[in-house]
Amino acid sequence: MGGRGVLHGGLGCARHPRLPRRRAIGAHAAVSGVRLEEVAAHEAGQRLDRWVARRLPGLPQGRLHKLLRTGQVRVDGRRARAGDRLEAGATVRLPPSGPAPEARPAPLPDRLVEEVRGWVLHLDEAAIALDKPAGLAVQGGKGTGRHLDGMLEALRFEAPERPRLVHRLDKDTSGVLLLARSAADAARLAAAFRAREAEKLYWAVTAGAPEPPSGRIALPLAKRGRPGGERVAVDEDGKRAVTEYETVASAGKRAARLALRPLTGRTHQLRAHLASIGCPILGDGKYGGRAAFLEGIGLERRLHLHARAIALEHPRGRGRLEVEAPAPPMLRHAFRLLGLDL
Repeated sequence: MGGRGVLHGGLGCARHPRLPRRRAIGAHAAVSGVRLEEVAAHEAGQRLDRWVARRLPGLPQGRLHKLLRTGQVRVDGRRARAGDRLEAGATVRLPPSGPAPEARPAPLPDRLVEEVRGWVLHLDEAAIALDKPAGLAVQGGKGTGRHLDGMLEALRFEAPERPRLVHRLDKDTSGVLLLARSAADAARLAAAFRAREAEKLYWAVTAGAPEPPSGRIALPLAKRGRPGGERVAVDEDGKRAVTEYETVASAGKRAARLALRPLTGRTHQLRAHLASIGCPILGDGKYGGRAAFLEGIGLERRLHLHARAIALEHPRGRGRLEVEAPAPPMLRHAFRLLGLDL
């Protein structure tokens, strides 16, 4: 891939109390090697476990929860639960050196190693880009036995450690996912995502065609529901969320092929934004209900959303890192059936 044109072609749960602020100190202060970081204003309301995960990129979920259970992560000097919501100005204590070394897991079956390595789109000394298949969760959780985090040993290659996750894709979304090959590279890539320096392009098929055919959706979003069943909704008191969209092809008013560029990174942002303008992503019953399905023509009843491309600065300063993932068979099938091929 060459040039910066990649992204321009084709185109919580309220059960847990918020943790009050007791004292505030400068961000990134250090006491005996311990990192003390202050919660920024724009981070208010975030779950503690997710906030910590962004500060310790690549930390396995089990290790993160162990740090919380054992009191190694504290808020304003006190123990806190994973689901507690943070307030601006709160001080979070992080372990002095991140996660402790863990035993190397048992070898993965050869067939699984071959499968996972077949997803690699890009590999260099600092980063790996995968074409994550739809239906594969990035991290484990209750009732999730098969997940990418449990397969990362297959992508160690000759490196001294397994690669680390630095961002997420929803389970049902396919496409480009970046991994870092060291703690230092993970920190640089995670910082780029936090600063919104990573440009992302998604492809989607929608039930209905947007009017106007291209534009910007700027509707704040807030989380609703319980953990595990969370969804987001448009809420004037929610967090800022902005999505640019462009219609690449349409089948009258019945369906459209869109290029989407999220300028913010809210949970389920693309799904909620498109449903809010009356054009839910095809197969997205969670946000579009029955209107998200076009019955009787042979389309799969799955989410038609694909992370097509990502571009950002290489973590070791070696120019622009740009990666594309080809459209998966399900999406190509929908393009053909609906006359959305280019």
